[in-house]
Amino acid sequence: MKPNEPFLDLPESEDISTEQLDMQVQKAQDRLLSLKREQDVIEKQKRELEEMSVRQDQLHRGRTEMVEKFTRASVVLERETFEAQKRVELLRDIYDSFSQHLHVLESINPKAWEGADINRELSKALSAVDDARAEYGKSVPKIQSDVPIEQMESGEGLYESAEHTFVYWLKAGFAFTLPILLLGIIALALWFLR
Repeated sequence: MKPNEPFLDLPESEDISTEQLDMQVQKAQDRLLSLKREQDVIEKQKRELEEMSVRQDQLHRGRTEMVEKFTRASVVLERETFEAQKRVELLRDIYDSFSQHLHVLESINPKAWEGADINRELSKALSAVDDARAEYGKSVPKIQSDVPIEQMESGEGLYESAEHTFVYWLKAGFAFTLPILLLGIIALALWFLR
């Protein structure tokens, strides 16, 4: 079709019959309807493509976000698992040590010392008790879960932690008994004012 050529095949003569004109109008309407249908199809495809583009963008953003979150969480979980394994190993070692000391202490039987060098047996028994006491004093703070493993292994901060706990409870005890103390003072004052 040439650029300037009209869509309708209208005869150049002015002698157009009504029937021919009606046919040309019908063709034009059919063509217009066909173009309208094509336009509707194209607009529908455009909407579908735009929706797909939005969904692909959501997928990309969501995937990127979740990959980052899972990556960070995996690092934290790996570190926490490592720390937990170190703590389990520490507690297992303490348990084994306590079991050995308990076995030694339970095997001490002064009644069986008759006829033996009682002084030597007593020294051995006291030494076992001192060893057990030292091991217990060293290990019990490590059992507290609020003390970091590094401090447990190095021994740093264990006594400060125990001291902090005592100070905390001292303050808490004072705070709990303060209202009762105030009520007692008020009651005494009222009793003296009678």
